[in-house]
Amino acid sequence: MTTLAFDEEGIDVVYEGTEFRLERDLIEEATEKSYYDVTDHEVLKIVAEQPNLQGEPRRVGDILQ
Repeated sequence: MTTLAFDEEGIDVVYEGTEFRLERDLIEEATEKSYYDVTDHEVLKIVAEQPNLQGEPRRVGDILQ
């Protein structure tokens, strides 16, 4: 299971028991999008080879509101 916790500067991730942080700049570089336009599904695709994508994707900008 993967857990994502969003804030203005990046995302705290727990993936298969390992905790790490994806900084905003890294996410923008990887997706070639503004941090606020990136979706949670896109972040999961960065983290996991075969992510379990459920529900509609949500933009970081909407999550942080």
